[in-house]
Amino acid sequence: MYDVLIVGGGPAGLSAAMLLGRCMRKVALFDTGVYRNSFSDAMNGFITRDGTPPQEFLRLGRKDLEKYEVAFKQKRIVKISKEGDMFEATDEEDQVYLSRKVLLATGLCDRWPKLPGAEPFYGSSIHHCPYCDGYESKNKPLAAYGKNRDAIGLSLSLKTWSSDVMLFTDGTNKLTREDRELLARNDVKINTAGIERLEGEGGHLQRIVLRNGEVENREAMFFSTGSDQHSDLAQQLHCDFTSKGVVKTYKHQMTNVPGLYVAGDAARDMQLVIVAAAEGTKAAVAINMELQKEFRK
Repeated sequence: MYDVLIVGGGPAGLSAAMLLGRCMRKVALFDTGVYRNSFSDAMNGFITRDGTPPQEFLRLGRKDLEKYEVAFKQKRIVKISKEGDMFEATDEEDQVYLSRKVLLATGLCDRWPKLPGAEPFYGSSIHHCPYCDGYESKNKPLAAYGKNRDAIGLSLSLKTWSSDVMLFTDGTNKLTREDRELLARNDVKINTAGIERLEGEGGHLQRIVLRNGEVENREAMFFSTGSDQHSDLAQQLHCDFTSKGVVKTYKHQMTNVPGLYVAGDAARDMQLVIVAAAEGTKAAVAINMELQKEFRK
């Protein structure tokens, strides 16, 4: 019997586990070893850890847990349910765990653009978040990728980091006259041709080859192609979701399911590592306060 099961060993889960360990709660932290930023060279924008490789950040986080009563389990939770006030979770080896509270910190997975030649550049010069990686691409010729109208906002945002931004819609042409006028006023170039392949060397994007034979020199690409929940556990527990596909949370990361909390990218539109860690801490405080009330005589 555990006080808290935490599913997801990224920044949100690690942060929550540490604080709950400091509250002397019996915690089990489940981690699959699969992370949204696994392709990234560095984790940026986190105070005191700016530029740290993601795997090093996770190693340091797990090391912090060693002095607390946190059971770290390299296993995937595949099934979860709630009966009365108790949660029951089952891992991939059919082992069952009981807990009073559950925190889901399972994150999202990005829909990477399926472009020939793109794989060597993921995490080094192809990114999804300009707040995370825009600074490293400052003043370079940038590509904003998204079909139809999906990357209009992204292309305008990238003007913060570079004066040379081109929007690629990859063979789709759904831009309205108002879209084109807005982009033109902000000096964002438009290319609606289909993309044949990406080229570059040493993990650095250099060229976008188009199906019409043209070549555009671009040194980094940011994409807006959507993301999906990394786990269906929130659905199994009948959580409410927003129109954007993330779990709807309320005060202190609470969900509509009593005793269930969700923190990190799975529950937020502002998807930054430091925000995920903060939400994990906030959820941990709320969970501990709830347990305090339940144990109070």
